[in-house]
Amino acid sequence: MTRLVDGYCRLLELLIALALAAMVVMVFGNVVLRYAFNSGITVSEELSRWLFVWMTFIGAIVGLKEHGHLGTDLLVGRLGPAGRRACLVVAQVLMLAVTLVFLKGSWEQTRINLGTEAPVTGAPMAVVYAAGIVFAMSAALLLARELWRATTGQATAADLVMVQESEDLAHLGQEQAAIAAVQAAHRREADETAGDKGKPR
Repeated sequence: MTRLVDGYCRLLELLIALALAAMVVMVFGNVVLRYAFNSGITVSEELSRWLFVWMTFIGAIVGLKEHGHLGTDLLVGRLGPAGRRACLVVAQVLMLAVTLVFLKGSWEQTRINLGTEAPVTGAPMAVVYAAGIVFAMSAALLLARELWRATTGQATAADLVMVQESEDLAHLGQEQAAIAAVQAAHRREADETAGDKGKPR
């Protein structure tokens, strides 16, 4: 199961890279054509917006799997393993419920917009709303998997916190951990040196 999820997320990361590359080419190409040749690619702006929507939702799936969404663990960090597990289960149940509501709404919007054509490409607007369906289904499966791991005791201590602090705080925490590791190594070295000096020759 883990291998399947990892493979799926690697595929999503590839799709994100391709979408970003296509957006850059279309937007930059359109700018060059407008300023240099007084022309442009008509569908560029519309397709770029659609790719941005899809890229955002796909990235949210990968972020959920990697526990990369920003949040705060101020309360959870002060609890013991049992308290963290209980909070995680409650949070996952709530997120799963919200995701299912989101899936229902996305499905309805996709059906409604099947007959609505985009102004430039003429493609159905349902393509945009389908991104919500892909996200909601993927997120629901990931949350159900995490909920199963939490309730069966398979989740590790690191898995009990599904969010991370802001990047600045995360880097600060890493620096503090590195400094603490260096200080501990120096203390061990000093203790060993002191022990060697105290031994009779």
